[in-house]
This record gives sequence, C-alpha cells and structure tokens, in this order.
Amino acid sequence: MTETRMLTSMVRLALAGAMVAGLASAAAAQDAVKKGQELFTSQKCTMCHSVAGVGNKKFPLDCVGGKLSAADIKEWIVNPDAMQAKLATKPVMKMKSFKALPAADVDALVAYMGSLK
Repeated sequence: MTETRMLTSMVRLALAGAMVAGLASAAAAQDAVKKGQELFTSQKCTMCHSVAGVGNKKFPLDCVGGKLSAADIKEWIVNPDAMQAKLATKPVMKMKSFKALPAADVDALVAYMGSLK
C-alpha cells in the first residue's frame, strides 16, 4: 500500500470513529433529557412548575434552557435558597431543594431543563 493510500485509510478510519463517537454522545444526551423529563414528572415538579402548558402555569419553565446556564439550573435544583436570595423580587413560595437526589439524576434534570428553549 502506498503512503498516500495508507494516510487516506487512516483519515477515513479516524473520521468514522469520530462519527460513531458523536452519534453515541448525541444518543447519551437524548437519554439524559428523557430521564430528566421522567424525573421532572416523578418528583412532582409540575405541582409548582409547568412545561408546554402542563402543570402549574404560575411558574412556567418552557424557555429556561435559553435563559439560564446549566450551572445556574443545577444551582436552582440543589440550592434554591441561594438562588432565590439573588432575586430582586422574592417568590411567594420557596422552592424545595433536590440536593438529596443522586448526582446522575440532578444531571438528567439539568439536561432536561437545558433542552427547554
């Protein structure tokens, strides 16, 4: 095999590997969003919040992923008191902390919230 052909084969193999890795990470991200959506329901987040008109319409989260960073969303989930303290106008109801959730569940909720744009 000539050097050029070997180099071309190596480049193709590297590109194929990158594509597979990209597809795998995209699938993992979709799985995290789906798990987060399931957790949103199972943790009864709709008692206080709504998404796409489902839940308490006083506190919609439809565009939260376009307004807050992933770090801020996570902080709202695990340390809502600190986040509420930063607000100029305090909410009538305090948000409950979900700090006790496993880290993977918190990450899934963050992924779901981040997908809401």
